[in-house]
Amino acid sequence: MDKNTAIGLGLIFVLFVAWMYVAQPSDEELAQMRTERQQADSIAAIQEENTSSETAETGQPSSNQRQGTELVGSADSDKQRSATVGSFVSSYSDTVYTVIETDFYRAEFSNLGAGPVKMTLKEYNNWAGSPVQMIRDTTRSAYNLGFVSTENYNVEFGYLLFEPVSSRKTISITGKEKAELSYRLRLSNGAVVTYTYYFSAHNYEIGLDVNFGQAATLVGGYDIDFAYNGGLSYTERTRKTELQARSADVYAGGEHEDVLLTESGSDELGLTGTIDWVSTQTKFFTQIIKPLTPTESALIEGAMFGDSDDPNATSEYRSEVTLNVSPDDPVAKFSLYMGPLRMNTLTAFDESTYELVDLGYSFMRFFSEPLVRYVIIPYFEFIIGFLGSYGWAIVLFGVMIKLVLYPFTKKSFESMAAMRAIAPQMEELKKKFGDDPQKQQQEMMKLYKKAGANPLGGCLPNLLQMPILVTLWMFFQSSILIRQESFLWAPDLSAPDVILSLPFTIPFMGDHISGFVLLMAASMIVQMQLSGQTASNPQMKFLPFIMPVVLFVFFNNLASGLSLYYFVYNMVSIAQQAYINKGIDKDELQKKLENGNNKKKKRGRGKK
Repeated sequence: MDKNTAIGLGLIFVLFVAWMYVAQPSDEELAQMRTERQQADSIAAIQEENTSSETAETGQPSSNQRQGTELVGSADSDKQRSATVGSFVSSYSDTVYTVIETDFYRAEFSNLGAGPVKMTLKEYNNWAGSPVQMIRDTTRSAYNLGFVSTENYNVEFGYLLFEPVSSRKTISITGKEKAELSYRLRLSNGAVVTYTYYFSAHNYEIGLDVNFGQAATLVGGYDIDFAYNGGLSYTERTRKTELQARSADVYAGGEHEDVLLTESGSDELGLTGTIDWVSTQTKFFTQIIKPLTPTESALIEGAMFGDSDDPNATSEYRSEVTLNVSPDDPVAKFSLYMGPLRMNTLTAFDESTYELVDLGYSFMRFFSEPLVRYVIIPYFEFIIGFLGSYGWAIVLFGVMIKLVLYPFTKKSFESMAAMRAIAPQMEELKKKFGDDPQKQQQEMMKLYKKAGANPLGGCLPNLLQMPILVTLWMFFQSSILIRQESFLWAPDLSAPDVILSLPFTIPFMGDHISGFVLLMAASMIVQMQLSGQTASNPQMKFLPFIMPVVLFVFFNNLASGLSLYYFVYNMVSIAQQAYINKGIDKDELQKKLENGNNKKKKRGRGKK
């Protein structure tokens, strides 16, 4: 391998590492003073509430359970709180559950808090094979509405028993059918607060109207807070990958902000003004609150107990929006979403929610967003109808990308062939002008021009491939399209395809070896051998192996779909390289160089 080729490989390596690890711009800290009600409804309360679900998942008490602290959500706690809210008291004596069955989900609603306590998605399973249950186990509504009353009480509707308007226990809808579910809260002064939910059988969207009526006069400052407190269930086998993807998000003024923790601690972010939506999400699923009534502010917060590398670590996120009701306009309207992070489904709910899909670093979104929205997703949704396998769809996608880049690849391989042909003459120039680097560089440039060679020509296809690769690197890991889709030995193309578990852990690489990553690295080495990227200097023989080893380490824990794509890309490159090399006439290239030298000599004799 000559010096220029080594420089080209080095540039590719530097660009790759930079794109993998460049830091995103840090969010501005916009935290503001919290009211007494917000402090009472803090992350600490959420963690206490979900201790029971943690115990249910593991069979053991949670490591984060606080000794001597009463769990929020217990029956005694609910009764105690409901007795201290003045005019706002429970208007029903028993807990009643109503099931909503649609084509997409089975939801269970409770009159305790007048909202959902379970949301089972029919099209998606967790890692154990059971249907995904979005909401962490709770005894009351996952959504809570709260405010400070004019009677100076901290009112939390999540602790009050509402009166079901209908006696139906199950409501089933399908096709284009719609349904409603209502609850009433009768106040001691005769006023009534009404919750009305609206369901459609063909999507994950749920409408909600909260009508305060004359009760709006009891809302201090006319400001109410509507929050998701239920937590989201863990659905994937590896807790670490979920912890690194869980977050609370807010979208306002065309800007997307989030709170995402990867180590023990807590954080919060507050925004004022018009809020488009707030959400909490896991790796593949999300719940979104979209206010349809003018807003005052929003608050998102999160807490992690243990670092993401800790298998026993947990995290909780909460999202809240504040809006205004009044006696003149007593109805607060919301649109709720609880379902998959599938781009087309999200954008049908609200165009801006595509921001929740991880498309990579923010500085690349100008490229990655249109590539994903208008090329990758439409391609997969179209081609899967013919191939029936996302694995084969990825294989075909790799072939297609390589064919699109073929003109650049052909030019690159021809340039590298020319570089190999002039290697002896370059060595002569180095010896001849060893004491004059400037003259040496001038003569080399003349030689490149004669041979039609470009010392960095081999880098061009890789540089063009880099933005696509980085986009796929982020998209395949978070795309629900390939979640739990199997191919060959890989059971899940969105996760590593482990073929060998190691008894120890290697930094960055993990405690296993993935199959497609191994094939990808091997194909890179074969490609370099075929292209002649081997070093004649024994001290530089290791250089061609740097990139395969680096990519093997970094890709080992990534989605197997990404490694499959890169392996196919390399294999097509090998086939193209063999074909192009076969068509290169080395004798013709040598004559071209000799003719160039002869013309130079004739011009020299003429000058004499």
